[in-house]
Amino acid sequence: MFNKSKSDSLDDISTPSGSTSLIGAGTILKGDITSNGDIRIDGTLDGNIHCTAKVVIGANGTVNGDVNGQQADIMGKVTGSIKVKDLLQLKGGSMVAGNLHASKLQTEPSANFNGECHMSIM
Repeated sequence: MFNKSKSDSLDDISTPSGSTSLIGAGTILKGDITSNGDIRIDGTLDGNIHCTAKVVIGANGTVNGDVNGQQADIMGKVTGSIKVKDLLQLKGGSMVAGNLHASKLQTEPSANFNGECHMSIM
């Protein structure tokens, strides 16, 4: 009745596709990130993001590197180019220093970016 039929090892844990990876506030990560699922940055990343899904940079998030993804919501700070295949949203209070590449761009009035904007179907 109380016997476990499964092993408790970490090898048995699998990450479901479509899950979200989180870099929490107060975390500093140095290096590139590659993900097949959504990713959210609320801490600091010194490196590039390569994602086949949605990238979210939270209000306290900072990325010093390039961001590549299917979609992106930017609420924090990015120093580097942003390339998304679909919709790029620059939310209020966001700050981007770098070039933007997207097929669709949505910016709120208090969003800031310094760079070139390239819009085309990718």
